[in-house]
Amino acid sequence: MACLDASAYTESVVDHAAWASRRLAADLVCLHVLDRKPARPARADFSGNIGMDTGVELLEELAELDAKQARLAMRRGRALLEQARQRASDAGAINPDGQQRHGPLAQALTELEDNVRLFVIGKRGEAADFNTGHLGANLERVVRSVHRPLLVTSRKFQAVERFAIAFDGSATTRKCVEMVCMSPLLKGLPCHLIVAGDETAALTEALAWARTELEQAGFEPETIIQPGNAEQIITEQIGELDIGLLVMGAYGHSRIRHLIVGSTTTAVLRSSTIPVLLLR
Repeated sequence: MACLDASAYTESVVDHAAWASRRLAADLVCLHVLDRKPARPARADFSGNIGMDTGVELLEELAELDAKQARLAMRRGRALLEQARQRASDAGAINPDGQQRHGPLAQALTELEDNVRLFVIGKRGEAADFNTGHLGANLERVVRSVHRPLLVTSRKFQAVERFAIAFDGSATTRKCVEMVCMSPLLKGLPCHLIVAGDETAALTEALAWARTELEQAGFEPETIIQPGNAEQIITEQIGELDIGLLVMGAYGHSRIRHLIVGSTTTAVLRSSTIPVLLLR
């Protein structure tokens, strides 16, 4: 499912979702959510100054304006979905379709996720301030809410030719390995395990397990172990190895830990120029 708005990431989201649809042999749904605006704040009562009739007329005009804006937003959303559907179809997505819903995005996705294999979303939405470098608020809410895999796209789509898993031996990163092995999404692509930390006995054992699991699934994993700052090491290795997609756990321990608001995951997402697949 591709989560769309009118941001600069929209085309990339559609292209990544079409790529995933082909790899997974799964139908693609493009979703546009109209978030309900909060009620207008209470205004001071100036009806005594402007007259009761005039005050009633103003309220009616405001209500009409709200309704008009809502209708325009729906039409704009339908046009966006049709453009996305056509773009996805041209890219080879399977049975691309569009869907429009009302309410907060995170709530809409949690209601839909039982029938979804993968969510695809841009790093920042149309309301985000690109100059701050911060992640979009909707993205943070979505990662806190959904339990399905979440592909956070880069600004521009490039076909993924190799991928890496950020691994630390924790239960969450072990589950990342298991999910990669079970899914057709990354089958046949060169695989790297990136580890930021000292090579302890426990880590050596965990890496041996990860390599065995990946090899049995048909991958030929290469391992990179470097002590130091996880964000820096992951970012450097992405560039040096020409990684096209990074797999990380939304939860983790030790050096790769926390939900999206945790230091390493947030930092990598902010600085990354490649898509990041977050797994729970």
